[in-house]
Amino acid sequence: MSTDTNERIALQGHQFGTFGGVFTPSMLTILGVVLFMSAGGVIGQAGIYSSILILVIAKSITLLTGASIAAISTNAQVKGGGAYFLISRSLGPESGGAIGLTLFLAQALSVPFYILGFTEALTLAFPSAQGFFELIAYSTTACLLLLNLLGASWAIRAQYFILAALAVAIVIFFGGALSHFSYDRLISNWDSSYSSVGGQSMSFWGVFAIYFPAVTGIMTGVNMSGDLKEPSVSIPKGTFYAIGVGFLIYFIEIILCGGAQTRAQLKGDFYPTLLDQSLFGMTFIVVIGVFAASISSALGSLMGAPRILQALARDDIFRTLTPFGQGIGREDEPRRGLWLTTALTVVVLWWAMGQKEQGGEALNIVGSILTMFFLYAYGMTNIAAFAESFSRNPSFRPRFRLFHWSTALLGTLGCFMAALLIQWQIALVSIAIILALFLYVKQRVLSTTYGDVRRGFYYSRMRENLLKLSGQPNHPKNWRPNTLVFSGNPHNRRALTQYALWLESHRGVATLVEIIAGPFNEGMSKRQEACDRLEHFIKSHRFEAFSDVLVTEDFDQGALSLIQSHALGPLKPNLLMLGWPTSSARAHPLFHLIKVARQLSLSSVVLIDRGLPLAGANTMKRVDIWWRGQENGSLMLILTYLLCHNIEWSKHHVRVLRAVNSTAEHDEARDEIESILYESRIRGEAKVVTTQGDFKQTLRQESQDATVVFLGFNIERDDFDAAETHAYFSELLSGLPTTLLVQSSGEADLFV
Repeated sequence: MSTDTNERIALQGHQFGTFGGVFTPSMLTILGVVLFMSAGGVIGQAGIYSSILILVIAKSITLLTGASIAAISTNAQVKGGGAYFLISRSLGPESGGAIGLTLFLAQALSVPFYILGFTEALTLAFPSAQGFFELIAYSTTACLLLLNLLGASWAIRAQYFILAALAVAIVIFFGGALSHFSYDRLISNWDSSYSSVGGQSMSFWGVFAIYFPAVTGIMTGVNMSGDLKEPSVSIPKGTFYAIGVGFLIYFIEIILCGGAQTRAQLKGDFYPTLLDQSLFGMTFIVVIGVFAASISSALGSLMGAPRILQALARDDIFRTLTPFGQGIGREDEPRRGLWLTTALTVVVLWWAMGQKEQGGEALNIVGSILTMFFLYAYGMTNIAAFAESFSRNPSFRPRFRLFHWSTALLGTLGCFMAALLIQWQIALVSIAIILALFLYVKQRVLSTTYGDVRRGFYYSRMRENLLKLSGQPNHPKNWRPNTLVFSGNPHNRRALTQYALWLESHRGVATLVEIIAGPFNEGMSKRQEACDRLEHFIKSHRFEAFSDVLVTEDFDQGALSLIQSHALGPLKPNLLMLGWPTSSARAHPLFHLIKVARQLSLSSVVLIDRGLPLAGANTMKRVDIWWRGQENGSLMLILTYLLCHNIEWSKHHVRVLRAVNSTAEHDEARDEIESILYESRIRGEAKVVTTQGDFKQTLRQESQDATVVFLGFNIERDDFDAAETHAYFSELLSGLPTTLLVQSSGEADLFV
C-alpha cells in the first residue's frame, strides 16, 4: 500500500481525547518502577541538590523534544504511526523507515522486559510465588493480549484504573515520607556522597544514566496518534501535561524522601524503608503501586508497537511488512501487529528465563539497546523539527508558537549526549544498527566525480538532488515560489524585482528575465550587455536570484516560448511575475500570457507599482488581503506569509477583508475568515465590511492607507475582454497603494 493510499485511509478510529489518548499512557510509562525502586539510590549517591539538577537536565531534554513534537503535530494533519509518522513526513522514508522499525522493535521488546519487572516485583512481595515465576510471566502476557484483543478502548479503560491505583500509592508513600520528614536529615542528605555499587564507582553522570529512563515515556501517548479525535490538539497538550506532572512528582519525591530516610537507607534499603514508612501502615497499597507501575508500561507498549508497525506497513517501505498494514473492524485495530508483538514477547520471555539463570548480562545489554532506540527516536524527532524550521519551508507554520529551530537542535544534542553518557559502547552499536537500516532502505549506489574540488562537489550534489527531485511527485505541502520575473531592464522596474525577491523569501528560486525583441542578429549583439546589466543589478542589490536574457523576433511570441521552456529538470517556474501595462494596447498580450501560464500550471502575480515601502524594518507595514474565495485566496495568504518573513517586514499587520452586501452576512463571513486563519496557521485580523453596491469606494476607503494590497482576479471566462478588463482594474485600483493582482493555478494549498 502506497504512502498516498495510507494517508487517504479515513477510518473513524477510537476518537480518544487528550486525557485518555495521550496523558494517561504517557504518565503510566513515565511513572515506572524507578519511582519506587531506583530513585532512593540516586538521591543517596548524588544528594538532594544534584538529584534535582539531574532531574532538571533530564526533563529539559524531554521538554525540548516535547516542543518539537508539538511543532510538527500542529503543523499538519497527524495520522497513525506516532513518532514514525512525524519523522517520516519530515525527513523522508529513509530516516522514517529506519527509526520506525527500530521504534517498533523497542516498543515490542519492551513488553517482555516490563512483564519481567512486574513478575519480579510480585514474587518479591509474595516469596511463596517464586516457584511460579514463568507461569506468572506467561499468564500476564495472556491477560494483556486479551485486553488488547478487546480493543484499545478497553485497554484505555484499564489504564484509568491502573493510573488511579498508582496515584493512591504515590499519595500513601508521599504521606508516609512527609510524616517522617526531618529538616536536619534533609540538610545532611543535601550534598553528594558517591560510593561504589557492584564494584563500579558512581559519579554524577553515572547516576544520571540510572535516573534518565524515569523521565522518558512521552512517545507512548504520541504513538496513539491514529486513535485520537484531534491529534494536533491532544498530542501537544497531553505531552506537556505529562512532562509537567511527571516533573512535579519526581521533584516532590526527591525532597520528601531526602528528608525522610538516612543516607544508608537511601542507598541500600530504599524500597523496604518506603514500605515501612507507608502512611497508616498501608504497605499493600504501595506494593499495588509497584505492580501498577510495571504492568502499565507493558500495556502501553503493547498498544503502541502494533500501531507503529501498521503505519510502517502501509507506507510500503519494507515489503515483507505489507500484511501488517491491514486493520480490523471499524476502529482499524492493528490485530496482526498485536499477534506479532505478542509472539516476540513470548520468545523473549523464554530466552530471558535462561539468561536469568546465567546472570542475565545479555538481557541487560538488550535492555540498554532498547533505551538507546527510544533516545534516538527522540533525537530524530528533534532533527525532523529542526529540518522543517531551519530549511524555512513555507508549509511549516505550526500553531505551537513556543518553538524555534535552536530548541530542536538543543534537544537533538541532549538526546545523543544522554545516550553516550548512559553507555557509549551500546550507543554506538545502536547508531550502527539504525544506520544499517537507513542504508538498506535507501538502496542506492553513490558515484561522484570531481574536477575542481569545490565546483565538482557542488555539481555532483546538485545533479544528484535534481535527479532525486525529478522522481518526487509534487505535493502542495512542498510548494515553493519558483518565480519567473519579467523584469526587463531591472533599474526601471525596481519595485517589481524587489517584491519578487520578498515573495520568494529565500524559500524558492527567482529568475529575472529580459526579452530583447527585434532582428535576431541585432538582438544577439545586445544580449551580453543585457546579461551583464542583470548580473550587476543582482549583485549590487545583494539579491539571491538568477538571470536570463532571451532574444526573439517578436516579444509576445518569445514570452510564450519562455514560460513553456524555462526550466532545469524539475525546477520549473510555478509563479509568473509581471508589471501592469500603462497602455490598454498591451492589455491583450499580457492577459493572453497569463491565460497560457494558467494552462501550464503557473500562477501569476501582476504588480501595480505605487512605490516601495523603504521606511525601514522598524516601521509598521500593513498588508490588506481581499478575500473573495479560496481559489486565489490560498495563494494570497501564502505569499503574504512569505512577504512578512523578510527583515524589512518584521513589523507588520495583516488584515483579511471580505465585502458583504448586508449586515446579516457579517457574523457568518467573519467566522469563516477567522476559521481560515486558524486552519492555515497564519496570524492576522479578520475584517468584514458592508458595501452598498460600490466595491470601488469600499476598497479605497479601507485600503488606501495600507502598505500593499492583495487582490485576486480571474481571466479564464470565455466572454473576457482585455481592454475592458484593463480599464476596469485601472479605475478600481486608482488611489490605492502598491497592489498585487493574484491568479492562482491551484497548486498552492493553504491548508497543508
